[in-house]
Amino acid sequence: MSETDQTTNGNAQSPTLNILAQYIKDLSFESPNAPGVLRGQTKAPGINIGVNVGANPVNGADGEYDVKLSLNAQAGEGGDMLFHVELEYGGIFRVKNFPQEHLLPVLFIECPRLLFPFARQVIADVTRNGGFPPLMIDPIDFAALFQQRMAEERARQQVQVS
Repeated sequence: MSETDQTTNGNAQSPTLNILAQYIKDLSFESPNAPGVLRGQTKAPGINIGVNVGANPVNGADGEYDVKLSLNAQAGEGGDMLFHVELEYGGIFRVKNFPQEHLLPVLFIECPRLLFPFARQVIADVTRNGGFPPLMIDPIDFAALFQQRMAEERARQQVQVS
């Protein structure tokens, strides 16, 4: 009997989360002021990082979801911009036997947490290949992002009801 076929109480199967595939959906790197910005950079630029997570069921596949982690980072602004990088990194996940109330947290916290190290490496590699020190994005608290998103959704619903 495989690990995923074992039961916890004799008749309910254990929850499982499997990564079936990972992929880069979109990747963009711009250094509009190169090559000038590659010489004589004396101070560290301000870096702005944006994060977004999306999840959708895969058509025709029961319990499979396409989870996308979007990261964008910009170093500097305007004429002082060093680079701007955008990445949409996805994964196909099989999510089985989770209670319905746990499905969204699994999709919006656990799945991106599993994708993040790979997306972080892509960002580091592309910034290094662009002529800059690799950008190593700090770990992201996906639970806090999920809670913030849920609070915003509740606030939006209350405004619509009013």
